[in-house]
Amino acid sequence: MPPPVPSPSRRVARILRTSLFAQVACALVLGVVVGKLWPGVATDLQPLGDGFTRLIKTIISPLVFCVVVVGIAKAGDLKAFGRIGLKALIWFEVASTLALLIGLLAANVVRPGSGMNVDPATLDASAVDAKTGGGSLPTTTEFIVHSLPTSFVGAFAENSLLQVLVLACLVGAALLHLGHTKVPKVLPAIEQAQEIIFAIVGFVMRLAPIAVFGAMAVLIGNYGLGVIETYGKLIILCYAAAALFVTLLAVALRLVTGLSLWKFLRYIREELLLALGTASTESVMPRVMQKLRKAGAREDAVGLVLPTGYSFNLDGASLYLSIGTLFIAQAVGVDLSLSQQITVILVLMLTSKGMAGIPGSAFLALSATASSLGAIPAGAVALLLGVDRIMDSMRVVTNLLGNCVAVFAVSRWEGALDVELARKVLDGEVVAEAEEEPADPEASEGVASPAGSVSPALSVSRAGSVSPAASGGVPVVAAAPLLGKEPASENS
Repeated sequence: MPPPVPSPSRRVARILRTSLFAQVACALVLGVVVGKLWPGVATDLQPLGDGFTRLIKTIISPLVFCVVVVGIAKAGDLKAFGRIGLKALIWFEVASTLALLIGLLAANVVRPGSGMNVDPATLDASAVDAKTGGGSLPTTTEFIVHSLPTSFVGAFAENSLLQVLVLACLVGAALLHLGHTKVPKVLPAIEQAQEIIFAIVGFVMRLAPIAVFGAMAVLIGNYGLGVIETYGKLIILCYAAAALFVTLLAVALRLVTGLSLWKFLRYIREELLLALGTASTESVMPRVMQKLRKAGAREDAVGLVLPTGYSFNLDGASLYLSIGTLFIAQAVGVDLSLSQQITVILVLMLTSKGMAGIPGSAFLALSATASSLGAIPAGAVALLLGVDRIMDSMRVVTNLLGNCVAVFAVSRWEGALDVELARKVLDGEVVAEAEEEPADPEASEGVASPAGSVSPALSVSRAGSVSPAASGGVPVVAAAPLLGKEPASENS
């Protein structure tokens, strides 16, 4: 007897219970509504987003450390790890420079600031100082020195990813040098710690819808929707330039690996929506690392390329900075020559590195660029104060996709990518990610296991492969015929 077909209302309720994407999407819409209707209440919801981000940041450093150490130890070749790092830096420099060029070209063609005729004397330059906290971007020397840890514990306490990467490389190299015979228990312990951290990630991700609701309500409550009308031309230009850059990323990914960026977008749709809602790529970094590993990228490549990209490969920020610089110049009536625009590129190539984690870093980079040109009043940077938060969504998504494509490309370049597995995962033939299983029996209606018992979120095809059930749940095990081995459980 066929199982009863659930009603549409029960299907919707089931999706909301089991799909993180649906939960975050609903939270996003509710946040906009609350921010628009009750702005005074919305501004008090800041702790919801901040608390979630703090919890995620707590586990980023130990996770990066474990992934990199395990990756080096399992790869067994420190020289290969060095090649991955060098190739990643080359990719980062090419990608970020391309983003700068696209931004400058777009701003020259569209001229979003022309006709504004803003008097710089009327702008409040002190507002920029308040935004940046009076800080400054580090020089190249300071950036390099700061990436070297002064304390093993301090690197984790300060959550400095570059310092943690250096320590992980040293520990991984030491494990290779000593061999498993001298320290047989260290690597298994680190691997077990890594599994614990991923389990913590699963717990914290349950709070993602609440964080997105709070962050979006605060955004709309503070800035309203009127800012979109005031800066509409600039906003549309930035998002259009980002779409063009992402399209070029898709072409590059297809040429280098043969993979589809659009299928990858579907694969990480929950993480993308969460990054959009919280305006933070750090909030999704642990989950993205896990998904990249399970999509065929080797652990050492994921552990090195993705965290390093957070400091060196800010493609979205590069687009915004180049467009923002020309917007400011056009708004105050300054026509930059070709040589001055080349100077803009050279300065931003330096100032855009190491921006991650510095409060108001975009304004610091814009101020440094304006000062180097000598033609744009420093106070004119305040023009972007009202629109900067709206641009966060563009920056975080472009940054995230740029770094994920870099992982796949560098992994393929180094022979550290299982392309066949990646294709099957992105096509949905192999389910590589474990989602939260529904606790109630409704979530698993009509899904039978081979033995005849009910198995939540799993359906078995005739070929013996395992695929997600219609309810939207994602199985914990991958198909043995596709992987060529016995099914193994994965922790979310």
